[in-house]
Amino acid sequence: MNFLNSVLKAFVGDKSKKDIKLLQPLVDKVRSFDQEMENLSLEELRGKTLDFKKQITEGIQSFQDQIEALQNEIETANVDRKEEIYKEIDALKDESYKASEEVLDRIQSEAFAVMRETARRFSSNESLKVKATAYDRELSAKEYVTLEGDDAIWSNTWDAAGKPITWDMVHYDVQLIGGAVLHQGKIAEMMTGEGKTLVATLPIYLNALTGNGVHVVTVNDYLAKRDAAWMGPIFEFHGLTIDCTDNHQPNSDARRKAYLADITYGTNNEFGF
Repeated sequence: MNFLNSVLKAFVGDKSKKDIKLLQPLVDKVRSFDQEMENLSLEELRGKTLDFKKQITEGIQSFQDQIEALQNEIETANVDRKEEIYKEIDALKDESYKASEEVLDRIQSEAFAVMRETARRFSSNESLKVKATAYDRELSAKEYVTLEGDDAIWSNTWDAAGKPITWDMVHYDVQLIGGAVLHQGKIAEMMTGEGKTLVATLPIYLNALTGNGVHVVTVNDYLAKRDAAWMGPIFEFHGLTIDCTDNHQPNSDARRKAYLADITYGTNNEFGF
């Protein structure tokens, strides 16, 4: 535990030690899925993402139905009623967000376990063979996905902003804690080389499941491009779209499309202005 305290802390003084102690059961819960995840086929592992998305959709469906009904009512409503409708829609959107957060909290441990197992599969195998989806076929234009009949072959080697890498990382317990801290909206501090980029994959994956988009802010364009390319295949393997604003010209259609991805990397000045 002293090791964990030394490499990870929420910026609230001694409270960090209590926070880490409270988060340890989450690590245990994530690790409790280890055997189940190892027994899954690659298709079953990828199917977990679809299941998570389904749970989120079901959790917010009633609110979305009400919002849709109100939006249809706007067309024939008078001015006073329109103002009421907009207020009702805003309230329903808040309730829908809360409901989606409740689902994320419920699936967090299993979702972290899925991302950890995905990292392990890429680390343990030079290639992964799965039934090709439409998205796999689209990605086959990239060097790490090739098609072989009805199958897609995912390589564990790719280029990350000009640097060839072979995936060799699996989340340690301290990184699981870091991911949980970030998902809670807190600040996590880790030393250079302790895997901040890998830590971020956990809450990024979890929150990208909502389909509302996740923005990953880096301090310079090199890191934005590198991290997007480095971590991208791990997310894409689960059908998530990923892009980097710094790969595209400002005000271009490609830049606008990048903002619509499930996961968008970029620099603080690009997101801020």
